[in-house]
Amino acid sequence: MGLGAVGHDAIRLDRGERFHLVDVREDDEFAADRIAGARHIGRGVLERDVETLIPGKDEPIVLYCGGGFRSALAADNLQKMGYTNVQSMDGGYRGWTEAGLKTEQG
Repeated sequence: MGLGAVGHDAIRLDRGERFHLVDVREDDEFAADRIAGARHIGRGVLERDVETLIPGKDEPIVLYCGGGFRSALAADNLQKMGYTNVQSMDGGYRGWTEAGLKTEQG
């Protein structure tokens, strides 16, 4: 099975590239399972908490949610806040798991 849209981020993780992988799903979604190594900053508190948790506005950030919609909105908001290296993972968690990539359970 191909990696599809999530493949680029999976390759970056495998290479050991340093970036913030942020799960913006709800608390219960994150608690159930997530991409291995992801940090949780829920969509509802992201704009409030991100500057404390990721103070460098130029640090690379990849956001993901269930399917890509919430993370796309979150990425747009972070860019409006001055973050210059932020992206939303196409396909989100669903795309990641459909590609058979590594996850972990809470």
